[in-house]
Order: sequence, then C-alpha cells, then structure tokens
Amino acid sequence: MPQFFSNKRLIILLASIIVLVAMIGFSMKQREELSWPEQFLKDTVGWTQSVFYKPANYIAGFFENVSEMKQIYHENKLLKARLDEYAQLSADYQELKSTNDTLRAQLDKEEDLTDYKIRQATVIGRSPDSWNQFVFINKGAKDGIEPKMAVISPQGFVGKITKVSPFHSTVQLISDNDRTNRFSAIVQGNSRIFGTIEGYDSKKQKLMFKKIPMEAKIKKGQKVITSGLGEVFPEGLLIGEITEVEPDEVGLTQTAYLKPAANLYDLDHLMVLERTMQTLDEDELEKEEE
Repeated sequence: MPQFFSNKRLIILLASIIVLVAMIGFSMKQREELSWPEQFLKDTVGWTQSVFYKPANYIAGFFENVSEMKQIYHENKLLKARLDEYAQLSADYQELKSTNDTLRAQLDKEEDLTDYKIRQATVIGRSPDSWNQFVFINKGAKDGIEPKMAVISPQGFVGKITKVSPFHSTVQLISDNDRTNRFSAIVQGNSRIFGTIEGYDSKKQKLMFKKIPMEAKIKKGQKVITSGLGEVFPEGLLIGEITEVEPDEVGLTQTAYLKPAANLYDLDHLMVLERTMQTLDEDELEKEEE
C-alpha cells in the first residue's frame, strides 16, 4: 500500500511535468489567437494592473509636481533676490560713476585754472518759469561769493553770479536772453577772432555768437572761449562749439550758432571762480599807496 501511494505521487508528478511542458510548448507556438485560459489570465492581470497603476501614477505625479513647484518657487525667489541686488548694484555703479566723472573733471579744471581761486558749489534750486535763466547754489557771501564772479561746470562756462545772500547765490545762465547778458568771446585757434555772445535761440537751442568780422574765416566744429576782456570773466573758459555760420541781416558781420559746452538743462555741481590775479593787483596798489 505505501508503495502504491509512492508510485502514485510519482505518476502525478510526471503527469504534471508533462502537462506543464505541453502548455509551455503550446504557448510558445506562433499563433494569431490566444487560448481562453491565456486570455482570461492576461485580462485579469491587465485589469489588476490598470486598477492599481492609475492611482499610483496619479499620486506619484502629484508628489513629483509638488516637489518641482517647490524647487521652482525657491529658484524664482533666489532669482528675484539676485535681480533686485543687480538693480541696486547697477544704480550704485551709475551713481558712483557719475560722481567719479564729475570729480575727475573738476580736478582737471583745477589744474587748468591755477590762476583762479575755485569754490565748489551745488545747485539747490531752479525756477520752472525761468529754466533757461537762473539756478540757485548753496554758497553765498559767507563763502566769499561776490556778484559778477564766473561760474562753470566740469564741461564748460555756465554763467555769472548776479545776486548774493549770506548763504546762497543766484547764477544767471549764459542762455538767459536778458539784453545785459552779453560778454566778449574769441574763436579758439591760431588767429584770434573776436565776437560777442548775445542771447540764446530757444528753437535751435544754441547760443548766438555775433559781431564776427565778415572777413573772418570760421567753420563748423571750432571752439569758442571767453576772451577775458572787460575784467569780469577769466580768459579761456570754454563756451561752446560752432555748429553753423551765417551773415547778419545787414551783411557787415557774421553770426555763429554755438552748442553750449555745458549741459545747461542738467546742472548739479558747479564751480565759482575768483580772479586771483585781479586780487593781487589790488593788493599791490594798496601797498604802493602806503
């Protein structure tokens, strides 16, 4: 009896192996259609996978999106901080560059104007209704400022002091069309060609350099400077550059239009000049009288 059961188990094992091999062989055959057990098993597995795959994929995608959004948020925050920092650095750079250029230009002017005493000043006001006429500076009589002193910017001649209070002064710009706002000038070059700055053409935004002799040969691009005559303004202050020349109405003299060397619309740091040579002459006269 035990031997029968032993043989029976062996027979069942061999039969199972045979069936399994037969099924494997059958499934490996090139067939266009699957058997119903294969179809059932395949559909069951596919349905189970679809049931679990969609929620799992959704949950995985949700956490992945949350992680990406968190990373994008931090990156965006960092980029905005760097952009704000760059904007501030850019503004600081422009301010420092402007201040440095102004100071360098002022130093160059101080080296050129060794015969004159220079007082630094800052523009503190400008009347909208007289934009081309006057500016107000933060230096006055307490600082040695006096009427008729010349005023320049780092680029060139600006105007003259007209009114002085203890702590502030008024500067009349060379673009003021007041008939008393006239001064002698010369064309810079080998030959000294004289004329007079008389007024400002607001349409052309140019100074009018008049009373130039008709025979004088001047051309576009030449520089015009103060002549130093009249003992009011120092000699050699750059006024502007000739842009065009035309004969006057009578035809006896010429009129040139000058582009001002200084930007008269944007004035910040100015310098007031005192002719030290004139002061020395006065001191010598006082000594002689003693």
